[in-house]
Amino acid sequence: MTKKITNNTAAQAADTFEKLSIQVSLNGLSFCILDTIANTILDAQNSVFENEQPPHELHNRLRQFLKAHKIDEKRFCEVVVIHRNPMFSLVPRPLFEKNELANYLKFNTKILAGDQIVHDEVPNHEIVNVYIPFSNVNNYIFDLYGEFEFQHNATITINSLLNEQKGTKDIICYVNVGYRQMDVAIISNRRLLLYNSFDFYTKEDFIYYLLFALEQLKLDPHLVPLKLFGTVEEGDEIYELCFRYIKNVSVFVPSKRNYPVFDPKEASIDFTILSTL
Repeated sequence: MTKKITNNTAAQAADTFEKLSIQVSLNGLSFCILDTIANTILDAQNSVFENEQPPHELHNRLRQFLKAHKIDEKRFCEVVVIHRNPMFSLVPRPLFEKNELANYLKFNTKILAGDQIVHDEVPNHEIVNVYIPFSNVNNYIFDLYGEFEFQHNATITINSLLNEQKGTKDIICYVNVGYRQMDVAIISNRRLLLYNSFDFYTKEDFIYYLLFALEQLKLDPHLVPLKLFGTVEEGDEIYELCFRYIKNVSVFVPSKRNYPVFDPKEASIDFTILSTL
C-alpha cells in the first residue's frame, strides 16, 4: 500500500540512496537503514516499552524514538513501515472479496468506528492478509517523508519464510519471539499450514501456545523441528523450556542467499525488517 507524495519530499530524497524500514507495535519500535548502493546496513536501533502502549500513544512514542536518533532529520529514497499487531486475518485468495474486509476481522478483532481496514497479498501463495494498521503512525510518516509503503508483519514474515524453505519438503515450525508477543508459522513443502499470533507474559504461556499450535495440526513435538528467531538466543529460558518439550530446537539464521546484506554480527536486527531491505 502506498500514498502519493504531495510535498517536496521527492526532490529532497533524490540525493540519497538510503532506505528506511520501521516496525511499530504496541510493545516497541525498531528501524533499520540500508545503503542501497553499497548494500550495507548503516544503522539499526530498537526500543522496548516497559508497558504495552495504547494505540493513540504510538505516534508520540515513534516521534520521540526517531527524534532521539535524528532519523526525522534525514531524507530517504524509500521508506517502509511494518505494522505488528494481532488485528489481522488470513483469507484464501479464491475466497477474498474486497467489500467484505470487516467481516473477515470481526470475529477475532474489535473494530472501532474510525478504524481503517486494508489488505496485503502474499505474492505467489494465494493468501490475503486483512488487517487494521496504526493510522496515526501512517499519517505521521506521510507528513515526515511523503510517499511510503506499509505492510503487516504477518505478510512479510509468511512470504519470507515460504521463500526461505525452498529445497525442503519437511514440516518446520518457526516462532518469531518478540517482547510479550509470539508469531507461530508452520510450513510444509512451501505451503503455509498455520500462522497465528499470541500475547504471552511468562515462559509457561509461551510453551502452552506453541504446543497448542502443534496440537491443532496433530504434529508430534518430538519430531517437528522448531526454529526460533527474534528476541531469543540459545541457552536463554525460553529456548531451554522449548528444548524440554521439543527435541529438535535451533535458532533460525536467515540464509546468505536470500539476505545478502545480513551479517551474523547484526543478528539482533529483526527478521521482518531484514526482509524488507
